[in-house]
Amino acid sequence: MFTHVMIGSNDLTRSKAFYDATFMALGGAPGEVDARGRIVYGHGGSRLMITVPIDGKPATVANGGTIGLVASSQEHVKAWHDAGVRNGGRSTETPPCQRPNGSFVAYLRDPDGNKLTARTLTLA
Repeated sequence: MFTHVMIGSNDLTRSKAFYDATFMALGGAPGEVDARGRIVYGHGGSRLMITVPIDGKPATVANGGTIGLVASSQEHVKAWHDAGVRNGGRSTETPPCQRPNGSFVAYLRDPDGNKLTARTLTLA
């Protein structure tokens, strides 16, 4: 259904450091900067893109929005969370934990305040 998710940033250098660290913790690759200066992360045909807003106004977060990422193990979820905190993100909601549905999850806010989650697929 989705081709990509695009989020705004007020500091692409800071965002690249954060997202490179978190995606590499999940076994992914560092982002590439395209001809328009956007940071692009690809995996399995999907893309996450980070850009300075084209309207010239400051980037803001989506109230109620969360970007979810699949992790292959609890260890990957924890590594993703730790990499994010070390690279300018902040832990939000609960510490990494198992949910009643059997998935293991962690939540972060990126340096611009966007809410992210990494989780294992539901076991139950």
